[in-house]
Amino acid sequence: MFVNVPNALTLFRIFLVPLLVVILLTKLPAREYLALAVFLLAAITDWLDGYWARRFKKVTTMGMLLDPIADKLLVSAALISLVDLQEADAWAVCIIIGREFAVTGLRSIAVSHGLTIAASKLGKWKMGSQIVGISLMIMGGKLDDIGLWRKTGRAALYVMTAMALISGIDYFRRFLKPLLAKEREEESALVAAPAERQLPEPEARLRKTAL
Repeated sequence: MFVNVPNALTLFRIFLVPLLVVILLTKLPAREYLALAVFLLAAITDWLDGYWARRFKKVTTMGMLLDPIADKLLVSAALISLVDLQEADAWAVCIIIGREFAVTGLRSIAVSHGLTIAASKLGKWKMGSQIVGISLMIMGGKLDDIGLWRKTGRAALYVMTAMALISGIDYFRRFLKPLLAKEREEESALVAAPAERQLPEPEARLRKTAL
């Protein structure tokens, strides 16, 4: 049976999320190295599924919708785990995850109107900053005696927060106005529809019979 490789890689990334959480929150001797390996493997699949889809023309609507969700699950799970480990500030993580929910909501509205919002360049830069920042914070606890790791991780977290806000604002700036215009257009079409289409079904049938 034919399998869409990019979508399979995206699903594999989703399955890696609970494994990452278990490793981060379990007191294993080398949990930081294992968690970093799993996180970077997931990040590689993110790049690979996009490359494969473009290179072999396997871009699908399902992939365009599922890929951002997989990214959000991965980043959210990692950040929440890092908050529990006191390697990330809760307020910054709330902003980042809140942005993800807001953009996901925007995408859901777009889909309901027959539109698909693909990842933007800013969104990809945001994801890149998250991969670097989360990797630094994962290793911060292991290499804390060096000192700079934890401070660098926190600095990266603030960069991630800024990128999340900037890319989120960009999505709404670019797509909210067209979506509202599409919604008004659909409402106008309903108002202009024949009276029979606005009547309850039994009344519409009675009117047709009378005619």
